[in-house]
Amino acid sequence: MSDNITKKLEILAESAKYDISCASSGSTRKNSQGGIGAAHRSGICHSFTADGRCVSLLKIMLTNYCIYDCAYCINRRSNDIPRAGFTPKELANLTIEFYRRNYIEGLFLSSGIIKNADHTMERMIRVVSLLRNEHRFNGYIHMKAIPGTSSELISQAGLLVDRMSVNLEIPTEENLKLLAPDKDHQTIYQPMRHIHQNILENREDRKKFRSTPKFAPGGQSTQIIVGATDESDQQILQLTSKLYKRPSMKRVYYSGFIPVNSYDKRLPVTKDIPRVRENRLYQADWLLRFYEFDVNEIVNSEYPDLDLTMDPKLAWAVRNPHYFPVDINRDSYQRILRVPGIGVKSAKLIVLARRHRKLNLEALKRIGVVLKRAQFFIICHEMRSFKLQNASPEYIRLSLQERPLLESQQNQQLVMAL
Repeated sequence: MSDNITKKLEILAESAKYDISCASSGSTRKNSQGGIGAAHRSGICHSFTADGRCVSLLKIMLTNYCIYDCAYCINRRSNDIPRAGFTPKELANLTIEFYRRNYIEGLFLSSGIIKNADHTMERMIRVVSLLRNEHRFNGYIHMKAIPGTSSELISQAGLLVDRMSVNLEIPTEENLKLLAPDKDHQTIYQPMRHIHQNILENREDRKKFRSTPKFAPGGQSTQIIVGATDESDQQILQLTSKLYKRPSMKRVYYSGFIPVNSYDKRLPVTKDIPRVRENRLYQADWLLRFYEFDVNEIVNSEYPDLDLTMDPKLAWAVRNPHYFPVDINRDSYQRILRVPGIGVKSAKLIVLARRHRKLNLEALKRIGVVLKRAQFFIICHEMRSFKLQNASPEYIRLSLQERPLLESQQNQQLVMAL
């Protein structure tokens, strides 16, 4: 590898590290005769950087030159940082060489915007076209769609990649305009709609003709920056809930605000990334996707922000004691699923196991139920008394909230008292 390519790689890999929506998807792409690589549903190995970011793919930018001046972005045009750019051929060759050496399992490709959205997108499509057609690469490719890109280019890109994403970044139009005056939600939602429509049309075409090539089989994803603006968790999760109503939307990622441009007075003054809040949003996201919760049950006008001292499922249970107890041996799967300490897999195993015998605490423990949490909300064979009746919500909160966070809060209270 030449010194020039190595220098570009250092600059552009560093510039790409703040985009976290790069986990492997449910895409399957088989190898072909004379081709190289394949994509499997669980075939991408995950590793993590020191700050907890997933780097399962070669995560790289085509260029970090950008015509936009977004307040929160390290690559904004007003920043005095090292700039570089690959040619499409250079990046395609680099990806193949890394893959052949078993350094990577696939590619995550993004770019700063040069000239305009369509020009940038054409260059990115050229990269993946070289990989697919010249190098016969069948591995996983995730490509960012540039806001404002035409529907024709979206259609071309989706036939070459496994997943596409368009980052919302800031949840509300007002705050987006404040921090990214060159952007608006209309140009962001436009390619999202094009991707969604193409996926639906492709599914119908494949029902008629099995040979029809798949369009973005891994669907699409997006990313929201948390903590750069004043949106509540309610606003963020209501937006998330609307996005998940589109079957093509597979993941919404939440990225805690990182103050890379601390000189910009529009940004909040902070030294710590809001990791706890970011984690709570992911837990709430899980409840929306897999636990059959409605967004208004998790956050609403009375509780606009998630409780940072306990996970959203436990917080909901403490606020709704009338829902309990849940009888493990009699109640429905949907009711069992809402018990803190019982996951999707455990709930399904409970429903299967109780067909053959009444379940007691030992059986629940073997199934994988976290009894430390669940004991307050269930009754079962050999456990007829309901503990929640003898425990106040505050007692349960203090018993089950996460210890490191609790100790931190207690230390803060002590400092304030002093």
